[in-house]
Amino acid sequence: MTLPRDYGGQTCALSRSMEIVGERWTLLIVRDAFYGVRRFGEFAAHLSVPRAVLTDRLATLTGAGVLERRPDTGRREVYVLTDKGLALWPAVRALSEWGDLFYPSAGGPRRVHLHAADDAPVGDDGRCSGCGAEVPVGDLVVAPGPGLAPAGPDADPVTAALGRPHRLLTPLLPRHSPREVVER
Repeated sequence: MTLPRDYGGQTCALSRSMEIVGERWTLLIVRDAFYGVRRFGEFAAHLSVPRAVLTDRLATLTGAGVLERRPDTGRREVYVLTDKGLALWPAVRALSEWGDLFYPSAGGPRRVHLHAADDAPVGDDGRCSGCGAEVPVGDLVVAPGPGLAPAGPDADPVTAALGRPHRLLTPLLPRHSPREVVER
């Protein structure tokens, strides 16, 4: 039996939020959008999510105004976080930190966040450990942490690219990467 998408009878803000971001794969799609994943094929290859499910989740996120589709090259479009989507960063960060604390990877966190201005780590409170500034998401760099295993030769392009430091919200892959992923 398929569960309904809404939380009938629930009227709190959390239940309304879960109707948008609470389905399986949705927060991973949002996380990848923060990492700079833009194209349908990049999401599909990195997450190994069934294409029909990805299509549905992207439609929900665009319909809710969390992501928007923008023209890129030719007939292709890219998905970009809106202001509403950017406002999800504290929740994505907090859930990631919660997972690192209670379900840690062997060797430590797989990814760490650094302040782009001084390369200092950013703490759980969103502040730079070097300068003390509160760091907005656009000024964060995601970098490999001690628990990240090296990407193998068969890794998808997103996984391979995330093996190097990368500023959040900037496209992770060039428009025409050597290992172009299948587009929708």
